[in-house]
Amino acid sequence: MKFRILIVFALFFVVKVGIAQDSIDLRNVNLGDVIYKNSYIDQPYVLQLPDDSWLCVFTTGAESESRPGQHIVAIKSFDHGKTWSNPVKIEQNTGPISSWAIPYRTSHGRIYVFYNYNGDNVSTVRGKSIKQAGLLGWYCYKYSDDNGNTWSNQRYRIPIRVTAADIYNEFYGKVQMFWGIDKPHYFNGAVYFAFSKLGEFPQGKGEGWLLKSDNLDTESDPSKVNWEMLPDGEYGIRNADFYSVQEEHNTVVLEDGSIYCVFRTALGFLGYTVSRDNGESWTHPDTLRYAADAPNIIKNPRACPRLFKCSNGKYLLWYHNHGGKDFKERSPVWIAGGVEKNGTIEWMQPEILLYTHDTDVNGMSYPDLIEKDGNFWITETQKKTARTHMIDPSLLEGLWRQPDNNTLTSKGLIWSKSNIRKKMSVRLPRLPLISDNGMTIEMKVKFESLAPGQVLLDSRSENNQGIYIATAENNALQITLIDNAGNSYSWITDKNMLTIQKEHYISIVVDGKAHVLSTIIDGHLCDGGKDRQYGWGKYSHSLGNINSLGKLHILSQCDASIETLRIYGRYLRTSECIANYRFLSNK
Repeated sequence: MKFRILIVFALFFVVKVGIAQDSIDLRNVNLGDVIYKNSYIDQPYVLQLPDDSWLCVFTTGAESESRPGQHIVAIKSFDHGKTWSNPVKIEQNTGPISSWAIPYRTSHGRIYVFYNYNGDNVSTVRGKSIKQAGLLGWYCYKYSDDNGNTWSNQRYRIPIRVTAADIYNEFYGKVQMFWGIDKPHYFNGAVYFAFSKLGEFPQGKGEGWLLKSDNLDTESDPSKVNWEMLPDGEYGIRNADFYSVQEEHNTVVLEDGSIYCVFRTALGFLGYTVSRDNGESWTHPDTLRYAADAPNIIKNPRACPRLFKCSNGKYLLWYHNHGGKDFKERSPVWIAGGVEKNGTIEWMQPEILLYTHDTDVNGMSYPDLIEKDGNFWITETQKKTARTHMIDPSLLEGLWRQPDNNTLTSKGLIWSKSNIRKKMSVRLPRLPLISDNGMTIEMKVKFESLAPGQVLLDSRSENNQGIYIATAENNALQITLIDNAGNSYSWITDKNMLTIQKEHYISIVVDGKAHVLSTIIDGHLCDGGKDRQYGWGKYSHSLGNINSLGKLHILSQCDASIETLRIYGRYLRTSECIANYRFLSNK
């Protein structure tokens, strides 16, 4: 009898642990492993070393960004980012400000870091204290020959050519303003990385440049390293139509040897350009867009975008998927997958990668990607805490498979009905708590009329608890969720994505973990279009139990027909919704 009790207890424990593990959301930023905490911590970039350790370099030490005491350090992890060693100073915190280290490991094992160094100790302009002194000075590098445990005492300076941007800046060319976020690439016998130069203080008239060294990877004497700044001439990578802010250029190398570059603007979108001749010349910078079947612009505020090339030859883009014009609102982070096609990268519809509900922080930025044996990790900083996060590989695979995946997902499906031609009431199974794992409603629907106020779905009880979906102005839908505590959230889909006499496939995704409601219409994730900053809604509070009396009224006041109606007891990823759309649109 005792033995049986022990078995039952063990099974109960396994089930509970399994449930707990399933409920862990790797996208929750607070569940990441802390790299470092301080009043300021920025740009945590990682190298994987031959002994399977990780070397991370970052900027820290000041009460806030670009203040006295700011310096660059290195730390190491021997357990894939779970714990880290004490910091080793690459530059001292008592000298001029040093900032934004970028690491590179040569083929013979030497590690270099490239960084800003305010060697002239400039701290004022026109008699006023400078708040962005980290942008001023020299581009320098140091090296380590023992895997980052110690660093050269001597620093070496990269000659940054004086160009028009420098001549017309606040210092008339005597001091240069720049910084870099691009990790170096080795190809065609040389090392390349991008940086951004400013022609106006504190941040303006930005343009991109490329640094090239044809012997960094082989030269043992760091003072004999050759440097070239590309392109030639007075002007870097810039589109005058993108106005002043064009910065944080970063690159990947395509399979044909082209250099593909992305950068941020303050216009609510990303810019990009391509070089086919090793950085000597560049295409006229253009607005970054999704793949041809969904060519919306890729929206991003004045926040760091990062490009990554993975070992499978495919790409990832970190960004924020909204058209803000400033530094704010960097949560959630979205990620898009990219595949090469016709000498460029086609970008897929994005997924949420990381989120935080902490309103005291602006969000996550300045990431790096680590990949090993099919596992992926991302680093990020919230300026006071930096972390590493393991990424679910299936999320990335789903992104890359979007162009050809037409598999109908059944995981989490709790109810479905087909061929609804007239109004009816049906009994619903009990829905899970939204806060547990969210929910998804999908429908293939044809509207005979899109007059506002027509009720498509309604499960509300007398106290208003439940789901309410109705047509709204501008050929859109309004979705409202109300829980048993009276918490409600309402969102309206993008304008004019619906037309009469056409079958539309609509996915309404309520991500109860990230507190985001998104809609995917005919395979396109709504992004707000030209009319608004967002196409998805982020609610501040938790939604819980939206069950009502268990009845769903369908087409009660709506001139439409529903070919398929499906309800999932979990949030579906964007990629799953697109695959479902492809499956059902081909039926």
